Amino acid sequence: MLTLLHLLSSVALLVWGTHIVRTGIMRVYGANLRRVLSDSVEKKPLAFVSGIGVTALVQSSNATALLVTSFVAQGLVGLAPALVIMLGADVGTALMARVLTFDLSWLSPLLILVGVFLFLSRKQMRIGQIGRVLIGLGLIVLALELIVAAATPITQAAGVKVLFSSLTGDVMLDALTGALFAIVSYSSLAAVLLTATLTASGVISLKVALCLVIGANLGSGLLAMINASGQNAAGRRVALGSLLFKLVGCILVLPFVAYLADVMAQLPGGSEELVIYFHVFYNLIRCLVMIPLAGPMATLCERLIVDVAADDPRMRPRHLDASALDTPTLALANAARETLRMGDVVEHMMILQREVLHGKQGVDKEVRRLDDDVDVLYTAIKLYLAQIQKEDLGEEDSRRWAEIIEMALNLEQAGDIIERMAGDVGAKSHAARRAFSTEGLAELDGLHERLIGNLRLGLSVFLSGDVTSAKRLRRSKHRFRILDRRYAHAHVDRLHQQNVQSIETSSLHLGLLGDMKRLNSLFCAVAYNVLDQDAKDDDRDWEDTPSTM
Repeated sequence: MLTLLHLLSSVALLVWGTHIVRTGIMRVYGANLRRVLSDSVEKKPLAFVSGIGVTALVQSSNATALLVTSFVAQGLVGLAPALVIMLGADVGTALMARVLTFDLSWLSPLLILVGVFLFLSRKQMRIGQIGRVLIGLGLIVLALELIVAAATPITQAAGVKVLFSSLTGDVMLDALTGALFAIVSYSSLAAVLLTATLTASGVISLKVALCLVIGANLGSGLLAMINASGQNAAGRRVALGSLLFKLVGCILVLPFVAYLADVMAQLPGGSEELVIYFHVFYNLIRCLVMIPLAGPMATLCERLIVDVAADDPRMRPRHLDASALDTPTLALANAARETLRMGDVVEHMMILQREVLHGKQGVDKEVRRLDDDVDVLYTAIKLYLAQIQKEDLGEEDSRRWAEIIEMALNLEQAGDIIERMAGDVGAKSHAARRAFSTEGLAELDGLHERLIGNLRLGLSVFLSGDVTSAKRLRRSKHRFRILDRRYAHAHVDRLHQQNVQSIETSSLHLGLLGDMKRLNSLFCAVAYNVLDQDAKDDDRDWEDTPSTM
């Protein structure tokens, strides 16, 4: 029992090492990996090679599947190119299985030692994350050694031999067992390496090993389907297409497994190497044959998984990709994009609010619906940012995290103010059949135009962090406040002149001026973040400048 526990813990250590490598690579090079994948979709050969390269780097075809699935779910990559990338990922994980079978025992302690030193001494920097990758690679090599050591006594147990003897005959049963290995270990790579070790120990025959390898590939496709279950229809099609490709390969090869085993038994080399080489060439040949079929497979997947119209009319987040959370820089960029989308909704609310001012009926209901959309996006952004590990953020990313959450909060508060403004106009002006004076309405229109301009400029400053634009936004805020005060005085002058329309709408008019002033402050707050940071950078540069005295 203890020996079996050692074996299972070694497999778990292998999976954990793979996870550490993947997360470390994604945090350091995640943006570049995504750019490689997104830039390689035009040509099938390039997409195939990029799938191989990215998977070899992150040590997991499942990680590549998460990336590609999220791309397709967001509409950034077409389904057919994504399927080609997935085929390349299958070849990449097969190649890594071959690399990890070399005698690298001397490398494990070196990688772990250097990795721990770099990670603990420079945790918040890129070099610290590279140390994390080295730790993961060291754990992978160590886990492989432990798997071999734990499997050796198992092969001597009579009960184990009887158990594995049940896998000699039914190729479908053997393949399903391999798929189960891959699902339980959460890695087809671990399942294949374990199969190779058992074959070298004589526990299973070469024929059974080939069936287990084919099944492990099928299991990785099932894992991708499980991981994509929370995606939209477009994302699930990628996982389905990859699974169908593997299923087709499984069906075509399984009838010839006995013949292949006999032929391979005549080849030089140990049984462990034969299993690994079969894994490599099986995936390579299968994927090369399947590349021309990516288009028809995409069409089939689109027919099998159709887009279902959502019953909930509320807006849903579009850019908050959960698979990017391992890469804080990318996750922050996604949150910023969703915040800009939130700003577009607020701008639409402002435009509709102007129509409400001019007496258009029923528009206030649309404003309330849009405010619900703003609330949905704000909640999603807030929860998304809360999932980012702040201890892994550098100084610049920490500052960006705070800027995003502050901007989202300001926009959410602005949406509430605009909704209240529309409701007040509908209740106090339209319902009571009262209208603003010509001068007062023109003043409110002017302030509305300036508010929309400041909102657009504020979103631009939020996106770019441009100091010149931030200074222009700050000046625009002050001019708005001066104009708002002037219009308040003008309204009082009209009251003094006994303007009937001004008297009837006085409380509403002054309330709108106050709300607009608050909106202006919310839209322009981002300018002070940029300017304060610019001032800190100037002070730091001044302190670092050597004295000439």
